[in-house]
Amino acid sequence: MTEKPWGGRFEGPTDKFVEEFTASVVFDRRLYRYDIAGSLAHCRMLGRQRIITPDEADRIVHGLQEILTDIESGRFTWDVALEDVHMNIEARLTEKIGDAGKKLHTARSRNDQVALDMKMYLKDECVAAGKAIDALQDALLTQAERHIDVIMPGYTHLQRAQPVLYSHYLMAYFEMLERDKGRFTDCMERGDRMPLGSGALAGTDFPIDRRFVAAMLNFREPTANSIDSVSDRDFNLEFLFCCSVLMTHLSRLAEELVLWSSSEFSFIELPDAYCTGSSIMPQKKNPDVPELVRGKTGRVYGDLISLLTVMKGLPLAYNKDMQEDKEPVFDAADTVRGCLRAFSDLVTGMAPRAEVMLRAARGGYTTATDLADYLVGRGIPFRDAHEVVGKVVRKLVYSGREMEDLTLDELKEYYPGADDEALARLKVERSVEMRNHIGGTAKAAVLEHIKAVRETRTRS
Repeated sequence: MTEKPWGGRFEGPTDKFVEEFTASVVFDRRLYRYDIAGSLAHCRMLGRQRIITPDEADRIVHGLQEILTDIESGRFTWDVALEDVHMNIEARLTEKIGDAGKKLHTARSRNDQVALDMKMYLKDECVAAGKAIDALQDALLTQAERHIDVIMPGYTHLQRAQPVLYSHYLMAYFEMLERDKGRFTDCMERGDRMPLGSGALAGTDFPIDRRFVAAMLNFREPTANSIDSVSDRDFNLEFLFCCSVLMTHLSRLAEELVLWSSSEFSFIELPDAYCTGSSIMPQKKNPDVPELVRGKTGRVYGDLISLLTVMKGLPLAYNKDMQEDKEPVFDAADTVRGCLRAFSDLVTGMAPRAEVMLRAARGGYTTATDLADYLVGRGIPFRDAHEVVGKVVRKLVYSGREMEDLTLDELKEYYPGADDEALARLKVERSVEMRNHIGGTAKAAVLEHIKAVRETRTRS
């Protein structure tokens, strides 16, 4: 029977099923690097403060470094009976160096230890998410630059609305991802407080130096309240929220890639490497990667809702319920990184069908607003202009024609002062180029947007 570090209070052994049911080592052992880094800093502080002897501190440090090597080389044996990553490492340390290993846990608890490990893990995951977002943004920028002259219909209510540049459309997703990146940075900033030294909930009566440990572990400062330190999972929740918003944006892009690659749209060709075929229909090219990203969005939402539900009714401070924070966080982190990688490669390899997009942009009366604006420019109130153009569109619908099919004589039936400029406004190319302002879809405006973000990324 494995001896429990907390076994002094108990006469009988833990039930075998209970050991397995309550153990977290099967999933939290991925925290081993952070757990050992935290223990090394804690040990050095204990030695520095003369809470343990310098010789004991040296032996602990050496033992922990050997354990790290053993884990990374696959020589470490994990024991479910020891519950979690912390107790597995501590027990192995004591086996290696004897009673000195038992002193490592002086002035700390698993409660502040696990909070530290998760914060360190999530700081790295926030950085990794930012880099993965950068890669997808690079793919979008490359597509936008490469296909700067491609015109497509923009949509509202999934109805053709106004012509826009394909590049402008892609840059909309760039901006969403830029906000996502900022959220992960903010999350990392708010989590940059070091909880170790808070003990189980009340702190410790040993003369510890929490600022020293915080500095060693690259935290800005120690946490300010020991109770909050061990009961707080806001950093996990905020990370899951950041992941969920990011997945919302990826899912919207996924939906459009699915639509655009369909025969009904035929706007884009997805790279073969990111699609699959049908087991029965030889002609099929299925957009599996976008569909899976769209589907995995619900999974990440579930991770957030799961932890929100766990935390919503917990009294202070630590409760065993909080062990349920790790699997949702790990799952979301892995899922987000996988989705970003898949989309970065897919976007790099996809190709727009420019002629199909342009033909679609010329349909659906997408320059009707341009005609209304033309009338407004000649002194007609917008609401009156809107009504006039609505009547023009109605006539075209009934006759099965598009805006560019209008003649000047027909326009003069609705507005006698119409001239060649009115006809020019009906061209989708003219419509796009007229919107030359910050945030507009004109080629010059989009190129300026791309240039600005390229320069910003170069500086950073």
